[in-house]
Amino acid sequence: MWIEPLVGGALIGLAATFMMALNGKVMGVSGIIGGLLEPKEKAKSWRWAFLLGMLSMALLLRFWYPSAFDESPASTTVLVVSGLLVGLGTRLGGGCTSGHGVCGMSRLSLRSLVATLSFMLAGFITVWLVYA
Repeated sequence: MWIEPLVGGALIGLAATFMMALNGKVMGVSGIIGGLLEPKEKAKSWRWAFLLGMLSMALLLRFWYPSAFDESPASTTVLVVSGLLVGLGTRLGGGCTSGHGVCGMSRLSLRSLVATLSFMLAGFITVWLVYA
């Protein structure tokens, strides 16, 4: 179905717009969560509120749209290793795909343009190698 991704993308874009317009903050999830781990970061309350909101919406979605949480065909080990690799890539790339693609691109960041093109190219190559 095409409507769910469309609505989801619009909501993410709207949330990023409000975050920047109302708080002057970029809605890059890795940066927000990473700020919770910084010992010198003083303004943590909004970061905790953001994280709590994300987790609350995931729980709400679990009850509202349970098929979004169908069991993964990948093993727990593959999921854990994949998550660690994504975290490593996020640190190496100076942000996550959503941060660069949604927030950085909308601010016309050259770094985000290069990062997003790299993510997309890597995805295209991976799909080609796996399915060709």
